[in-house]
Amino acid sequence: MTTLYGIKNCDTIKKARNWLSQNDVPYQFVDYRTDGISHEQLATFAKACGWQNLLNTRGTTYRQLNEADKADLTEEKALILMLAQPAMIKRPLLEHEGHCHLAFTPDQYQRIFGL
Repeated sequence: MTTLYGIKNCDTIKKARNWLSQNDVPYQFVDYRTDGISHEQLATFAKACGWQNLLNTRGTTYRQLNEADKADLTEEKALILMLAQPAMIKRPLLEHEGHCHLAFTPDQYQRIFGL
């Protein structure tokens, strides 16, 4: 089973979903905002991808945090921030055949799916 995680109105998510549909790749979409994500699941992703890679520090949500929240980030503190503000989870996150992949480019997905 292939699962794509993200936020439905994100432009990169839209591109990834279009690519999957155009290439007839069956997948389930999980929207962090509407479907939610558990601490356990997020911790699993952090272990697979690295919590620093999973935390979207380029986004507006992260940049608008006060300095105290950004200071001395640990994995646990980052997970709590991401659970509170799912927009801080880098997207898309693709789970396929037991592996997690961050971001989207057509070339990357072609390699993942062997197309």
